[in-house]
Amino acid sequence: MKKLQDHVDELFKDIPESEQKTAIKQEVLENLEEKVWDLMEQGKEEEDAINKAIVDFGDIGDLKKELGVKQPKRKNNIKLNLGYSIWASLLIIALFVFINVYYSPNVIWFVYPTFAVLWWPLTMYFKWQGSK
Repeated sequence: MKKLQDHVDELFKDIPESEQKTAIKQEVLENLEEKVWDLMEQGKEEEDAINKAIVDFGDIGDLKKELGVKQPKRKNNIKLNLGYSIWASLLIIALFVFINVYYSPNVIWFVYPTFAVLWWPLTMYFKWQGSK
């Protein structure tokens, strides 16, 4: 059952080598093999049984925490999002002003969609302030 061994190796590749890792890997592999044999006894083909056992096993996030593997931290892009929202809002508002002045200079209507567009950078600003 090379496929099971490869799958277990892939699951544990981020974890540094230790006796605990080796023991848990062996236990997981034995559990998967048992599951495959049970499924084959129920009438499934070997390939189907292996795939079902892998899917049913799921993720090893809890095991990784137990073994002390730190999850990669997500990069905080709140400041970048704030800058993007400000520049994009200014461009959208400029477009509204241009359309207003060019097509209907006697009626000033660009102010109304401007208020709607300004909610975006305002929201990003408060999110940025909250993350400090």
